[in-house]
Amino acid sequence: MKQKTLKSEFSVSGKGLHTGVHVTATFKPAEVNTGYRIKRIDLEGEPIIEALAENVTETTRGTVVSSKADKNVKVSTIEHALAALYTAGIDNCLIEVDAAELPILDGSAIIYCNKIEEVGIQEQEEEKEYYVVKKRIKVFDPETGSSLIVLPDDELSMDVMIEFNSPVLSNQFASLEHVSAFKSEIAASRTFVFVREILPLLQMNLIKGGDLDNAIVIHDKEMPKEDLDRLADLMNVPRKQVSELGYLNNKPLVYKNEPARHKLLDLLGDLSLIGRPLKGRIVATKPGHTINTTLAKKIRKELRYQNVQAPSYDPNKEPIFGINDIRRMLPHRYPMQLVDKVIEMGKNHIVGVKNITSNEPFFQGHFPEEPVMPGVLQVEAMAQVGGLLVLSQVEDPERYSTYFMKIDNVKFRQKVVPGDTLIFHLSFITPIRRGCAVMKGYAFVGAKIVSEAEFMAQIVKNKKVTVKTKT
Repeated sequence: MKQKTLKSEFSVSGKGLHTGVHVTATFKPAEVNTGYRIKRIDLEGEPIIEALAENVTETTRGTVVSSKADKNVKVSTIEHALAALYTAGIDNCLIEVDAAELPILDGSAIIYCNKIEEVGIQEQEEEKEYYVVKKRIKVFDPETGSSLIVLPDDELSMDVMIEFNSPVLSNQFASLEHVSAFKSEIAASRTFVFVREILPLLQMNLIKGGDLDNAIVIHDKEMPKEDLDRLADLMNVPRKQVSELGYLNNKPLVYKNEPARHKLLDLLGDLSLIGRPLKGRIVATKPGHTINTTLAKKIRKELRYQNVQAPSYDPNKEPIFGINDIRRMLPHRYPMQLVDKVIEMGKNHIVGVKNITSNEPFFQGHFPEEPVMPGVLQVEAMAQVGGLLVLSQVEDPERYSTYFMKIDNVKFRQKVVPGDTLIFHLSFITPIRRGCAVMKGYAFVGAKIVSEAEFMAQIVKNKKVTVKTKT
């Protein structure tokens, strides 16, 4: 699947939830592989903040990201807009904002969703990279009892349970089986706050822009009328006659479980900070921005250590290139043909397979009593897969030879032994220029990297293809 961006720009305006100032944010198409970036056009030099988990600096009543160069350059309340972009399948977007937070609008993500739908989505040239959950991941906060469990699945789905010690809002559950249903089932759910939380939040210099139209306000504890009036005055909202516990909003609930749905919305926005769309099922208990971004940071740390995930391998799936196809493209033969098949290939990457058996000829000498595949042959196998990627870029690949000119940054991390299945992932670092290609290669056994290297190769048209005719 290809990366996507907006077809054209759109703008939204409104007050910031916490600052109360008027904000305009403009969402613009962006180049491939740039992700979500936020530009502070109100500051000198118009600094750009990358919306990534490692740049999260605060999670009090919203997610805040800061510039790597200057932590004072920040943007808050980004989660609603990012959830809309993320669930729309948009990978690259530049957001220009003239204040330190995005506008709260109606407290949900629906306006962003509608705007995205209005301007449309543009497919881009580069392939989309997913984070595919391969094993159970869990993050847990013992102080709050919050937990997120991520399980393998073919696409993103989630179950969210919230719990409050409140007679009005106790336990609620919400789920999303497919992100395509986000706009219709989740996007319109608004943020919420308890009346008893308002004064402490105001004392923290927060929610200056909150009102009964952009947040669900929950009255779950008896308070004197004069205290309620004082809170209304502090927030610059009309005083309200309150006769019983419940919801104080001007607009009724969109859903009976609207708070739980909004927590799911926030979780999606925070997960966008991984920088890749996720494939997995999330079971969330009492989620919040802190634990949400903890999970995103954990996955980001893995991605920084290992830029490419281990490819999925289904031995029953028909290969793109079988052994005979490979022989037609590469000159190698037994015992030096070290690729059995190619199972995936895009414009800029390829995935190949080599099954390691006890009958490999190199095990006779390396080593008879402890058979280990030589590292140099792992690199050779990687190079052969890379050669197939390079040759796939030209017409009549049978007429070309691939010669490797340089190998850099070779690392061996784990032994390869009989019974292992080597999965190779190679991708272009730079486009092919003047017949030269630079590639990064990884070899995996299971989910672990066993070796890696960078290659420079040249393709030369030096062969004549003989056409056989019947006599």
